[in-house]
Amino acid sequence: MAQTLESLVQRTASMQGIRGVVHTMKTLSVINSAPYEHAARAIETYHHTVLEGLRAFLNVSGPLDVATSDIATRVMVIFGSDHGLCGNYNESLAAIVKQHIGTDADDDVMVLCVGAQMADALSGQGITSEETFFPPASVDGIGRLANLLTQKLDDIRHGIYPREMAVSLTYFTRSEGKAQAPEIAPLLPLDPQLVADLTAKPWVSRSLPFLSMPPDGLFMALVRGHLFASLFRAAAEAMVTENAARLALMQQAEQSVDDRLQDLKSDTQALRQTEITTELLDVIIGFEALKKH
Repeated sequence: MAQTLESLVQRTASMQGIRGVVHTMKTLSVINSAPYEHAARAIETYHHTVLEGLRAFLNVSGPLDVATSDIATRVMVIFGSDHGLCGNYNESLAAIVKQHIGTDADDDVMVLCVGAQMADALSGQGITSEETFFPPASVDGIGRLANLLTQKLDDIRHGIYPREMAVSLTYFTRSEGKAQAPEIAPLLPLDPQLVADLTAKPWVSRSLPFLSMPPDGLFMALVRGHLFASLFRAAAEAMVTENAARLALMQQAEQSVDDRLQDLKSDTQALRQTEITTELLDVIIGFEALKKH
């Protein structure tokens, strides 16, 4: 189909508008990623304080039994995306979750999902979410989400008491060689290696720790703080990775648009040159006709 100069100009203008949108999305991905990255680093300080409190508790109460033989429920918290423009983010994570649950010795896993699109992706893999939470729209929403998830886990534990539950977090994290890498992190029961390291670490102080709360209540408060910090960090890391994936896709889209704009520019220049040549030939032919006359 022959193209006119007017149609090429219109297509070029439309493509330039698309490029502006893509460039804006790329800029927003960079801007939005920084606060989430700062939040992920900030929560590490709080988490360190919680672990120091757990170390003080172990120093007073002695070794902790972290046996996993009496687990009644396995819970998996999955962090997805509802913001879009980040490729097959949810579908890829849902496939990884399906593979992990399929190879698990106990297939009866309760799934808590962050993101309605993530819930749809899990449904496509035959996995039903027990409850779906809204992902944070800003950094301020991370604390809200972590509180809601912590409360939900508390409710589940109260429902199966005195038996225990196992909790794991699933989300995409950043990777040096790739844009994103899946992370499946066990959260509860407490990692035996973590407990052993805290117990073995000497208490360097002029005074020994003293517990002003009942041991059971203090231990549950420390575990709750550990849960909150871990959920907060996972949510922040998932948002950073989501924005990184969106940035990578926008960079690819921008390159594709630039290539298309270059092609349109070349086509426009060629068509203009053809029209100019045609007009010059018409003038020359007319002039020659007048000379002969």
